[in-house]
Amino acid sequence: MLTLRLISVTVSWLALCFFSSCSSGDNKKYISPDNYDFSKPYRINLPLALDEVSGLSYYPQDSSVFAIVDEDGLLFKIYLNGSGNIKEWKYDKKRDFEDIVVHDSVFYILVSNGDIETLKFIGDSIYKTKSDFPNAGKKLNEFESLYLDDSSGLTLICKSCEDDTKREVSVYNYSSESSSYASRKKIDVVAIANSIGESKLHFKPSGAAVNPVTKELFILASVNKLLVIADANGNVKKTYQLNPAMFNQPEGITFTPSGDLIISNELGEKNAATLLVFKRKK
Repeated sequence: MLTLRLISVTVSWLALCFFSSCSSGDNKKYISPDNYDFSKPYRINLPLALDEVSGLSYYPQDSSVFAIVDEDGLLFKIYLNGSGNIKEWKYDKKRDFEDIVVHDSVFYILVSNGDIETLKFIGDSIYKTKSDFPNAGKKLNEFESLYLDDSSGLTLICKSCEDDTKREVSVYNYSSESSSYASRKKIDVVAIANSIGESKLHFKPSGAAVNPVTKELFILASVNKLLVIADANGNVKKTYQLNPAMFNQPEGITFTPSGDLIISNELGEKNAATLLVFKRKK
């Protein structure tokens, strides 16, 4: 039988600055991506159980998001309008869980070594299967990003993998039908570094999602405090530096069907874990 808990949540509008070109205490300018204003999100403060929120996936049936946390096999459902308590289910023991995609009522959960757990709710039970990333026990691979692309399906981006170089980050497709992985075109780190005026960069993606309106790939990098926008093939188009005053530890990213952007932050030194919702400008 499933174990279900309900957790309360608070919501608010947050405006850290008055213009989309937002500045922090170091007087640095932070530019918002096209069609979004990163200075004025709708903010949801998350409870202690979600301090280490690591992945998000939007659920259009009732305008909620499903979320997971690092190190605990717990699944959460968060209502974005604040109309209901957060729901919680336990699906596994402690592991390093990093991202989640929900598609056709099937839950795909990424483990840091590249393994993918697949969950299905049937009545009062959760049925689970697991696919092992090739040579996961032999290679030093770390993943934090899993997203769904209409053309290529489920896709993983390396945070730090043995096959990576200083110039590229590895990307893999996952087939749920055959439980198999296939390498695809890598992401050009040099292009990202050049776009922010750096000579070199150790790029560490922490989350990714496809914008359903523009079909562009949005890649978060929490350590680098960057948002990279690429085309469907991973070719870098634009890079935005994120204000650490708002994005203290951005790990999860997802979109609504209309293109509203949702980013989660893990617990910071002074702030609660949060969901930040950015409405897409018409």
